Amino acid sequence: MSAELTPYEIFEAGPVHLQCGITLPDAKLAYATYGRLNAALDNVVVYPTRYGGSHADNEFLIGPGMALDPEKYFIIVPNMLGNGVSSSPSNTPVPLAGPDFPLITQYDNVMLQERLLREVFGITKVRLACGWSMGGQQAYHWAALFPDKVEAMACFCGQAITAGHTYVFLEGVKHALITDPAWMQGRYKEPPWRGLTAKGRVWAGWVLSQEWFREELWRGMGYVSVEDYLKNVWDAMYYGLDANDMLSLIATWQACDISANPLYNGDREAALKAITAKSIVLPCRTDFYFPPEDNAREVAVMPDAELRVIDSVWGHYAGGGRNQPDTDAIDAALRELLA
Repeated sequence: MSAELTPYEIFEAGPVHLQCGITLPDAKLAYATYGRLNAALDNVVVYPTRYGGSHADNEFLIGPGMALDPEKYFIIVPNMLGNGVSSSPSNTPVPLAGPDFPLITQYDNVMLQERLLREVFGITKVRLACGWSMGGQQAYHWAALFPDKVEAMACFCGQAITAGHTYVFLEGVKHALITDPAWMQGRYKEPPWRGLTAKGRVWAGWVLSQEWFREELWRGMGYVSVEDYLKNVWDAMYYGLDANDMLSLIATWQACDISANPLYNGDREAALKAITAKSIVLPCRTDFYFPPEDNAREVAVMPDAELRVIDSVWGHYAGGGRNQPDTDAIDAALRELLA
C-alpha cells in the first residue's frame, strides 16, 4: 500500500460463505468513512479499493470542493478481502492462513460490502458506486447485483470482466513471485525479496505506456535514467506487502466476471443490461490492462452508459491520481453523475 494507513473501522461479519465453497469463519471487513450520513440516508458513495491498496490510497479523490466532498456526501471506502487490512492470507489464522486462504471473488467482496451498509448504517440506497482498477470491478458489480439500489456508477481504468490478455499478464506477475525459491509454496520464512522485486519490474512495464517512457517523463520525477527510475521506484514497490496477500488479489482479479454469480449464471449480456444506473466508464487511451476497446463492448450493452476515454500517456495510472489532468477528468465525471 503506497499510502500510510489512516484510521478505519472493522465490520465483524461472522461466518461468510464464499463462492468457492469455503467459509471464512470470522470474516473482517475493514472500512473508512468520510463525511456524515444524512437523515434521509441518501448521500452515500461507495468507493472500494484497488489492487495492492487500502482505503488511504483512495483519498486523492476525496476532499472539499471535489466531487467526492465529505461536506456533501457520506463516502464509504471498503477494503477488499485479501488486501492485508480486511481478512487476508496474512491476518487469518490457520487453517486458512497464508497459501490456504480461499479464493475471493468480486461477488464475495460486494455482497459483504452490501451487508456492511445495510447492517451497520441502515443504508439501502447508493448515490454513486465508483472505483479505479479492481475498485472499478467492484463498482460494476454493485451496479449489476443491486440495480435497484445504485443510482450512478463510474469505473475508471477497470472492467466488468477480466479480459484474456489481462489474465495472461497477471500470470506473469504471479510467476515472478512463485518461482522465487524463498516462496516455498507460500510458506516462506521471510519475504521472497527476489520475487517481489521481479514483480515490481514486470508491473513497471505494464502500468505506464510506451509513450510515457518515450517522452522520458521519469525525468520530471527527478530520475536520470530508466534504470534509476526502476531501481528507486519499482524494485521495492511491494516490499511492504505480503506475497500471499498479493497472490490472493491476483486470483480475485483473474476471476472477475460480472455474470459469474447466482443472479446471472454466466450470462454476461444480461448482467450488463441489468445496470440501470447512469454510468460513465473512463478507460485511458494507453492502458494495457483495460483498453478502451474492451470497455466499449461493455458500454454498448448497458442501458444508460457513456464511454469517456481519458486521453493520457499515463496508462493505467491515469486512474490512480498520478497525473492531475487525468484526476481532473475523473473528478468532472463524478461531479456530473452526482449532479
